[in-house]
Amino acid sequence: MKIIAGLGNPGTEYAQTKHNVGFMLVDALAAHLNAPAWKEDFFSAITEVRVGGEKVFLVKPLTYMNNSGEALGPMLSYYKMDTDDLIVVHDDMDIPAGMVRIRRKGSSGGHNGIKSILAHVGSEDFARVRIGIGRPPAGWTVINHVLAPFSSEDAPKIRAAIDYLLPAVECIVTDGVDFAMNKYNPHKKKEKQEGSHEAQEAGGTSA
Repeated sequence: MKIIAGLGNPGTEYAQTKHNVGFMLVDALAAHLNAPAWKEDFFSAITEVRVGGEKVFLVKPLTYMNNSGEALGPMLSYYKMDTDDLIVVHDDMDIPAGMVRIRRKGSSGGHNGIKSILAHVGSEDFARVRIGIGRPPAGWTVINHVLAPFSSEDAPKIRAAIDYLLPAVECIVTDGVDFAMNKYNPHKKKEKQEGSHEAQEAGGTSA
């Protein structure tokens, strides 16, 4: 069994905000895989699908972003799953909007949702699928930035990123995170040519 958890905030007022790209990807994956209706359990919206013969829970914690671990920790414990059975999708302010990065493990990078998960599961050994939302514009606070909708310029980039990541997330389940990283992460040589290598390698948001 695997858990693919998209991070975000519940409620219609947050549905289209940058902080909710994790929810957006999991919703798109549920539609792509013809998942059954969502149900509520473990303080989350949950549905079940099959990916390459593997049972997968698609999960949207309803605890609000900063308490995401309160939902995922008990679920992992109940099903006796290891942290390497967990795949977390979240926004990343230190990656340009629409860029993506898959990681096998790591620290929170300042992202409060990941901080909460680390506190409740006790390990950094879970896969991250990071979707770039870019840095705040001049004069904006981090909170104002992550809780605002995408600009008309960035919205198509996010839709393209989600479409790109659908097979990538399935690949993590079927072939492992290392294989998926090699296949779907931007190549470092190309990043250096574009001058974006440091941004791509940086950590998460601080909200």
